[in-house]
Amino acid sequence: MLWPTSRQADPAGAPPDADLQIHAARQVADVLPDILVAAERIANTIALGLHGRRKSGPGEDFWQFRPYTYGEPATRIDWRRSASQEELQIREREWEAAHTVWLWPDLTGSMAYCSHLSDTAKRDRALLLTMALAIVLTRSGERVGLLGAMPARADRKAAEAIADILGTLKDPTALPVGAAPKRFTDVVVFSDFLDAVEDVSAGIARLAALGARGHLVQINDPIEESFPFTGRVQFSEAESGLKLTAGRAEVYRAAYQARLAERRARLQAFCRKMGWTFAIHHTDRPVSEALMALYTRLTDDGTADALPAEQIGGGI
Repeated sequence: MLWPTSRQADPAGAPPDADLQIHAARQVADVLPDILVAAERIANTIALGLHGRRKSGPGEDFWQFRPYTYGEPATRIDWRRSASQEELQIREREWEAAHTVWLWPDLTGSMAYCSHLSDTAKRDRALLLTMALAIVLTRSGERVGLLGAMPARADRKAAEAIADILGTLKDPTALPVGAAPKRFTDVVVFSDFLDAVEDVSAGIARLAALGARGHLVQINDPIEESFPFTGRVQFSEAESGLKLTAGRAEVYRAAYQARLAERRARLQAFCRKMGWTFAIHHTDRPVSEALMALYTRLTDDGTADALPAEQIGGGI
């Protein structure tokens, strides 16, 4: 996609093409410490709104005591507790059903864009959502990993480990090429999905064929939605360097918005066909909206329909 040259996130004195990948990686590394702090704060603010998943079943951690029911195996009786209560007590353990969620933020050139209608770049919002979701999920006992780049883990430092890897990623891709998630795991991708619809669909199909359930979150700057440009405007494409000068930019608005809607409809239809979900999040909307909606989607039983765009914050 083309953007106004004056609103590119990179300064006019950007390094030559040979150094662009290193320059972009350094930009990501620079913002990650602050993003981790913000992710922790956001995860804390929504913690009270999250529903628990604890239930009795096979596991190692103690959950609760309850009275013995006739017919249960005697091996489940806690004799010490029973003696103090003067009735037979069963020691239940918490059900261990840690789910694996694979995360992937798109850090390619188009994601660096930020307009005057937002205070954050699409890339930074993708990183923030990735870190915050990792924190929330691991606190809930889930396993999170970086798709194709880091094995899943359930400890509290998973988000920091993901940040370390992303901070040194020199060749980012919109969708991981060689990732192979196992069946019954979830994949969450944060991207603007501005690549050819056929390429995005092919990547989704490959991951879905492995048995993974996926969730695409399209992150857009609000200016990409409204296209408010008028008069003479020069647009440039961040990754290819393509430039276009429009004498009257406003005449392109209707065609642009129709093309954007058509792309989204195709992606949403393909996701529904694959059993995946597709949603939209704008960078001028609260992060907590998208985070809560995603957590709900990831912890349901998988039988609900695809998540409507408006339920994840700033949808069309």
